[in-house]
Amino acid sequence: MNNTFKLGLVLSSFLFLAACETPGDNSGAAGGGAAGEYGSGSDSLQQLAPGVSDRVFFALDSSVIDSQAQATLESQAAWLKSNSGVNVVVEGHCDERGTREYNLALGERRANAAKDYLVSLGVSPARITTISYGKERPAAMGANEAAWSQNRRAVTVLAR
Repeated sequence: MNNTFKLGLVLSSFLFLAACETPGDNSGAAGGGAAGEYGSGSDSLQQLAPGVSDRVFFALDSSVIDSQAQATLESQAAWLKSNSGVNVVVEGHCDERGTREYNLALGERRANAAKDYLVSLGVSPARITTISYGKERPAAMGANEAAWSQNRRAVTVLAR
């Protein structure tokens, strides 16, 4: 085979495979969604409730809900109470520091802290599931405080 034919074959194959991609599937992108049952992409609470943030942030090695997180969760609770047919998943996330096991446990504490606060505001616990991704799904790449602070979070997404 000549080189022009080979190049054409490679390009055709590439275009064919690119056309097979599912539109809107960001599961491989950092912070773009989950590759499993839950995701942070188009299923975000923020997508359905404009003006309501889908995430709260935490201090290093903490699962304490601070005043800014309280305000965000209060907005989420108000929206959830007015949309009683919606169930959500609260995802717990961590920055890259620490072991995988430690961060999975910390992510779980963060997700449960957000859930508990939503429940204290009148959202039925039966409507909220939690999951921890630990450090496995960073929202921001980088080994610095700017990235780490974005990765220490709990994100509320719609349950599928």
